Amino acid sequence: MTRIGLISDTHGYLDDAVFKHFADCDEIWHAGDFGTLELAEKLAAFKPLKGVYGNIDGPDIRQIYPENLRFMCEGVDVWITHIGGYPDKYSPAVKRIIYTKPPGLFISGHSHILKVIFDKKINCLHLNPGAAGKQGWHKIKTLIKFCISDKKIHNLEVIELLNNM
Repeated sequence: MTRIGLISDTHGYLDDAVFKHFADCDEIWHAGDFGTLELAEKLAAFKPLKGVYGNIDGPDIRQIYPENLRFMCEGVDVWITHIGGYPDKYSPAVKRIIYTKPPGLFISGHSHILKVIFDKKINCLHLNPGAAGKQGWHKIKTLIKFCISDKKIHNLEVIELLNNM
């Protein structure tokens, strides 16, 4: 079993509560818009980190993190990208591939809107953890925790970071 802490759209701000909430996670996955390389390094020093760059990320982050990351975790095909859209409204950059070679788990960020949607058309769970940073129009910073084991995604938990924006 792999326990995942999922975060996105930090925009250079890392709430200390992230470390408390992700303490029992095996890995952290970041769905883009880190904001600073220092933030990525703090997360990577805490837990193994997988991530993709977002539209605000500069060349320093883009040299380390790809635009798309696709890998297997506990038998689940995972695809992380920053601007991915969501079921029935996938972004043009992913639309063809997601319908011809769908993953089991599709993760995106960018919208600052937390979403957990199962796409029945392609048998794929879509996750967007919302935004954990202070920049943007969201009112509450959010994270997601979940587990993957035996080709199943389970124990999904939405976390709201309630301190001031």
